[in-house]
Amino acid sequence: MAGTPTIEELEREADAAWWRGDGAASMSASEQVYRRRLEAGDNAGAAHQALTLTLEWATRGDIEVASGWLNRARKLLAASPPSADHGYLAYLEATIAMETEGDPAPAWSASADLSTMATTFADPALACFALVLSGVAAVREGRTRDGFGDLDEAMLPVLAGQVPPLWSGDIYCSVIHLCEGLGDLARVRAWTDALDRWARPQSATFMYAGVTRIHQLQVIAAEGDWDLVEAELGRRSEGLVGSHGWLAGAGYHELGEVRRLRGEVEAAAEAFDAALALGVDPQPGLALLTRDRSGPEAGLSSLRASLGQRGRLERARLLSAAVGLALEGGDPAYAQALADEAEATAERYGTPGLVAGAARARALVLLDQGRPDEAIPHLERAARVYRDQRYRYASAQVHEGLAEAHGLLGREPAARAEIACAREIYRQLGAVTDLARLSRPVLPAGLTPREVEVLACIASGASNREVASRLFISDKTVGRHLANIYLKAGVTTRTAAAAWARSQGIAARERV
Repeated sequence: MAGTPTIEELEREADAAWWRGDGAASMSASEQVYRRRLEAGDNAGAAHQALTLTLEWATRGDIEVASGWLNRARKLLAASPPSADHGYLAYLEATIAMETEGDPAPAWSASADLSTMATTFADPALACFALVLSGVAAVREGRTRDGFGDLDEAMLPVLAGQVPPLWSGDIYCSVIHLCEGLGDLARVRAWTDALDRWARPQSATFMYAGVTRIHQLQVIAAEGDWDLVEAELGRRSEGLVGSHGWLAGAGYHELGEVRRLRGEVEAAAEAFDAALALGVDPQPGLALLTRDRSGPEAGLSSLRASLGQRGRLERARLLSAAVGLALEGGDPAYAQALADEAEATAERYGTPGLVAGAARARALVLLDQGRPDEAIPHLERAARVYRDQRYRYASAQVHEGLAEAHGLLGREPAARAEIACAREIYRQLGAVTDLARLSRPVLPAGLTPREVEVLACIASGASNREVASRLFISDKTVGRHLANIYLKAGVTTRTAAAAWARSQGIAARERV
């Protein structure tokens, strides 16, 4: 038929659309290539196109559609003689299994097979895939040095131009995502810089130029230039929705976190909703936003649901926030269990962010137990890591913890110095919610803000059930808070607690 493009013309059309970041046009042309090759009896060519479409749909964030294309490739290759595309299939299957099930065993097996196939078919990309699989598997098993050694080596054929760009870009993003999960901001920077060096010379409109910028803005958010993040990250994320959906979702997640910390509640919720729509669970920010709106138990419930759906490494970044919510909600036993898990995970992987997160989680538990002298070494360890990693907001949180510990030990000059440091970091970041919290009067007897709220309600004559209803917590949690209040105030009855509250100027008030 006159005017019907050839397969080669469709391939060029798909390639050009991918380079400029038009995922819809790229996949539309690629699907036409697949059908035309299948109609022509070129099963091998159709299988190759199905593999490409699998990765494109997965990158876009449509995992169900990607799985469908993977199954088409699997069926076609099962009836075809051995080829390099069998290696591409093995790589995708092992990667998906490791991501969804957290099991590195299939990756080890596939890595060995790919090494052999790379030699058999003289395909450097397969050797790269073998090293990626062994590297990620080793990291997931806790052998981070060995794992990153393989991942560094895997980049050599990428830099030599021996791996197709679609697959090269996915490898870079996967490794950066792994580094984020490990809480290793230094490695995130290094791999983002490597991605930038690879992507920059390709094309001014290359899709991965936008991908690189989102990764850079994630680092910038940790370092504290929130004005730049606010000005740019939403636009950059929107630009990748049709071509790199999961990273666009990660961008909206980061934007929501910054907005939440700046007190922009509705704007934060909008960003989190955008992340959710793209398949990214924006935790722990979503749980903390829920806490601010509906109380700590609601926030912890949200976070529990996410923890239940994640593997060991994926849970690690949520544990410190979960400990804080558990303590706020009056569940010290759960907080203790979460801190234990954080320490075990940090010991397994040994990366800076996980070590610091576990140290802070343990310190929160120790402070809640009235053991500030034991909490200080954990907080100091976390402070060193966050300072070295240039993670400013986390540094301010640790300074707050140190201020509380020194205050409980009667070291008022040290406590004032630490709180001043935290306040200055929050001021520079624009973390208005934290600044407002630090501007509140010092609470008597080491009471937490939630305990003061409970005590104020009790002093006004409210029953446990009325307190629970007013503060969006359970009757059981009210009882736990009262037990802590009695201990800290040195009283044994409800009447004595109410009298002590009035003597301390704690009056009934609305929850803020």
